[in-house]
Amino acid sequence: MPVSRPAAVLGRPRRCRGRSLREETGPCIVIDLRCENRESLLGADTKSPLFSWALSSAERSQAQTAYRLQVAKSAAGLESGSGRIWDGGKRALAPDLFAAYDGPELEPGTEYFWRVRVWDGRGRPSGWSPASSFVTGLARPDDWSGARWMACEELPVSLKLVPGVHGSGDSLGETARRRPIVPLFRKDFEARGDAVKALVFVSGLGHYELTVNGRRVAGSFLAPGWTAYQRSCLYNVYDVTGLVAKGWNTLGLIVGNGFFNINRERYRKLVIACGMPMALLKMNIDYRSGESDVVVSGPDWKTAPSPITYSSIYGGEDYDARLEQPGWDSPAFADSSWKAAIVVDGPGGRLKPETDHPLKVTDEIAVAKITRPQPGMTIFDFGQNASGVIRVGLKGKPGLPVKITPGELLGKDGLVNQRASGEPCFWTYTLKGEGEETWSPRFSYYGFRYAQVEGAVPSGKGGNGGTPEILDIRLLHTRNSAPRTGSFACSNELFNRIYRLILWAIQSNLASVVTDCPHREKLGWLEQTHLMGASIQYNFDIRNLYGKLVDDMIEAQLENGLVPDIAPEFVPFEGGFRDSAEWGSASVILPWLLYEWYGDRSAMERAYPMMSRYAAYLGGRSRGHLLTDGLGDWYDLGPKPPGPSQLTPLGLTATATYFYDLKLLARMAGILGRPEDASGFERLAAAVKAAFNAEYFRRDSASYATGSQTSLAMPLCVGLVEENYRRAVFESLVRSIREGGHALTAGDVGFHYLIKALEEGGASQLIFEMNSRSDVPGYGYQLAKGATALTESWPAREDVSNNHLMLGHIMEWLYSGLAGIRQAGDSQGFRKIMIAPHPAGDITWTKARYRSVRGDIVCSWKIEADGFSLDLEIPPGAPARVLLPAARDAKIFEGGRPIGEAGETRFLGWEDGRFSLEVGSGNYRFKAVR
Repeated sequence: MPVSRPAAVLGRPRRCRGRSLREETGPCIVIDLRCENRESLLGADTKSPLFSWALSSAERSQAQTAYRLQVAKSAAGLESGSGRIWDGGKRALAPDLFAAYDGPELEPGTEYFWRVRVWDGRGRPSGWSPASSFVTGLARPDDWSGARWMACEELPVSLKLVPGVHGSGDSLGETARRRPIVPLFRKDFEARGDAVKALVFVSGLGHYELTVNGRRVAGSFLAPGWTAYQRSCLYNVYDVTGLVAKGWNTLGLIVGNGFFNINRERYRKLVIACGMPMALLKMNIDYRSGESDVVVSGPDWKTAPSPITYSSIYGGEDYDARLEQPGWDSPAFADSSWKAAIVVDGPGGRLKPETDHPLKVTDEIAVAKITRPQPGMTIFDFGQNASGVIRVGLKGKPGLPVKITPGELLGKDGLVNQRASGEPCFWTYTLKGEGEETWSPRFSYYGFRYAQVEGAVPSGKGGNGGTPEILDIRLLHTRNSAPRTGSFACSNELFNRIYRLILWAIQSNLASVVTDCPHREKLGWLEQTHLMGASIQYNFDIRNLYGKLVDDMIEAQLENGLVPDIAPEFVPFEGGFRDSAEWGSASVILPWLLYEWYGDRSAMERAYPMMSRYAAYLGGRSRGHLLTDGLGDWYDLGPKPPGPSQLTPLGLTATATYFYDLKLLARMAGILGRPEDASGFERLAAAVKAAFNAEYFRRDSASYATGSQTSLAMPLCVGLVEENYRRAVFESLVRSIREGGHALTAGDVGFHYLIKALEEGGASQLIFEMNSRSDVPGYGYQLAKGATALTESWPAREDVSNNHLMLGHIMEWLYSGLAGIRQAGDSQGFRKIMIAPHPAGDITWTKARYRSVRGDIVCSWKIEADGFSLDLEIPPGAPARVLLPAARDAKIFEGGRPIGEAGETRFLGWEDGRFSLEVGSGNYRFKAVR
């Protein structure tokens, strides 16, 4: 069976009723069906879509041993068999919950239904799962037959700017000077009967909103995701059957700029001009009669400027409500004054369906405090720094503008301070004067806690003289809508606050890429995708997002093999900001993370040429197998202001990363059946290791290079330290930390490896001590200064970002170390679970949950007067090894019974202050009594 990827399991197992069968069924229930890791996937871009599911069972030690999967063109066809196109039959399967389709070729733009049943370890079948569905995409250019890219205006070729230019672009003459029209498009069409299925395939660049008969389709924000448009463009698929009525209907589109066009107004990190806003659409309608119709984009659509008079992904958005045309996207609208859309060339990239989770509004945050620091200025404090936009309700006279400036911080004057987050960025709304008006920006977002309002006052606060009144204002938090996979709490409130601090930074920077900050940059800086990879994955199911990032890197790779520090590379930077091994190596590490966390080998399969070329590029740059440049341990804590590495040689982190790349490539080549490549990578890694140790290792002091935290931790983690020196180097690391007053000095790169080295070395108590402090460098200091999201610098300075993804690496330890949830070292996709809590400091209990690809792993431990208790939940199909902290003479109970009487628990021994046990799936309650 051509299986290349395992299932990602979303959602905690729920009890579902399978359909009854004449034969007796076993205790397993199939739940949470997914296609390509999405429930009811719209837009499968493969000939062999991957199916996945989870199991639920009241019995312990359950596992799947076989499955049977069926696909049909209707749910009824699955039952009757008349419309069934594929029945894979009963197939033996290792305990992975996935299967790839290998039936007849699937038709493009078509909805299919599928169901599955499984057999457990005792050969007992489950009932059939409920039916799930997926829609195939339009993979070939012919599938888009008749559809044309359309626009309201065309950008002359001479004024296009791809890639973009960093900075203001003021020397570019007329290029990127023009303010693009944010257009409306409309198309009336007649449905000749009752629609039984209506599917829309649509892309709008940079972003769009789609309506059918005046009703918005989906709740996505900034759709589709952004890419290197000359290489690929994403489109979305929607089922709009319920919105199409017999008779006349109207399709409506509004298209904004996004990263497709950033002009030279207000704040911009870069300027770029891929073209003017454009759209492509195809709609397939099937009628009850068996007939069908197709609606496509082209010159028979009408277009006009929208009320959005300015739109920038960086600079904000202006909206003039007086320019609204009520009913413009409804059938009765008279569009004689609108002009015909023009047909334009697309940006050139291959069309691909967006399979990642869309950006959405996930939280609404109400105002916590209102101040008026100056006449005419009102500050709304939402109490939380988050990515998003505002939604404002107001009333006032027509033509009056209201300006809203978002910001993370306030200056000494009490006004919004955008100095470090990108200024000026603001949103303006001009009233139409028709009662209460509600508005939110469509194509712009920012990271902010405060909204500074000019031209309006809070309702009842002196709106005399005709000043508009604000009736309501909210912060709408927007992020990638990847499902939450984790939760954590403990008895120490500081660590709970640290968890929330980092979590807000993570979710504020999950977009169509992983950004480092949601305001100033908004770019896909690559280093944190792997350095913060575990911290992110413990909290969110980002398998689809990381798959998209792998494609971004493939498209960004240069001819010489370089993978730049950002992807998509909308603008080429210089020096280490374009070429740092610690950043570009995400091209090797991310495919491995997808395999390690989800068992998904598809990324390494399609990325193998990129990975190999990048390793060759690094080898070509090296001298004597050593690299010497890059950004190094960015933002480490040295005597100078933070920036490039101060305490650790640039070459040490770069070469260690290069070595790690080679070791991972050797493993991946072996997995992919390339033994000669694997041997070659191993030989090269050995040469790099020898050169690295010759250059940096100090045998007399069991230290590396300068002896910095990063210099010691990174070689330990990636395997550069010879086995007979590992303990001595680790002791050097611990000693240096204690002699340094338990103060962190590692930076953006080294902090991840420091936490990992200490945890693996059994020094979680030291991790606790280093991170319990309320001075610099400590999370407690940021919290004391009022930070509500992780900041870019330990002092939480006002001249740097105050919502930044880096330096949150302790998050990984909260789950894997303190709570104790991880997988065995030789496991992928949590095939072998490890439960090994590391109690530390004054923490007396933790409660943690991680939703793995196999289901929920729940671990709660508590230190009690008479011993240590541990409650577990282990999902089906994954045996777990449990390391229970206890003295050798402790008495161990499970479910109130002595451990020897617990049939599903196997005692393995006692080692290093822990009882080692093995359990199967199910719920367990252990107690170690003194």
